[in-house]
Amino acid sequence: MNKLVIVTGASRGLGLAICQQLLQAGYTVVALARTQTEALIQLQQAGLHFVAADLSELDKLPMLCSALIKQFGRPYALINNAAVGYDGVLATMHNSEINGLLNLNIQAPILLSKYLLRPMLLNQCGRIVNISSIIARTGFNGLSVYAASKAALEGFSKSLAREVGKAGITVNCVAPGYMQTDMTNSLQGNKLDSIKRRSPLGRLATPDDAAAAVLYLLSEQALAVTGTTLTVDAGSTA
Repeated sequence: MNKLVIVTGASRGLGLAICQQLLQAGYTVVALARTQTEALIQLQQAGLHFVAADLSELDKLPMLCSALIKQFGRPYALINNAAVGYDGVLATMHNSEINGLLNLNIQAPILLSKYLLRPMLLNQCGRIVNISSIIARTGFNGLSVYAASKAALEGFSKSLAREVGKAGITVNCVAPGYMQTDMTNSLQGNKLDSIKRRSPLGRLATPDDAAAAVLYLLSEQALAVTGTTLTVDAGSTA
């Protein structure tokens, strides 16, 4: 396939699952993360390219994008997955935490989209997929700033889709629900069961479920899908 896809926040969880499925589908994958994990090292044997990057350093992003294009060529797709969520009530959250969250969760995706869109415009073809969350629409106690960043990402995606559609570029969001990851292993049985009961399917979505939605949006079958949010939450918000 030889289409180049850049994935942020690739070291674990959903980002790692996206990288795995992209490689299986024949894409060329550049994984961005602050540190190289054992899982990423294993994927490098399957052809993944790793680039260390701290996306919260906003002033370095133009140079990073330029270096990526120079080294790997024009990207077909950008997956903005990197994000942070501080669990705590707004009244006691430190301003530096608010700034850090908004820098990584919304400013970094906007800037990466800005600089990596330019080669897509030259190609008259491309895909941007921004990873949102059901919390952008449902809310969650202790995650108000995180929810604001994800709601902003969805609004950004809709308007950007209108800007670049005529160039054959689609812009969409995938909004996972509470996913079955290492984080859920520490939950008590009753709490985990109550989360599962909210789902019509009686289970949680997995990172692989959400990654499959990302791959669909990159496919030829999704040519007419843009400016929308695809929710993957095992029906918990139905």
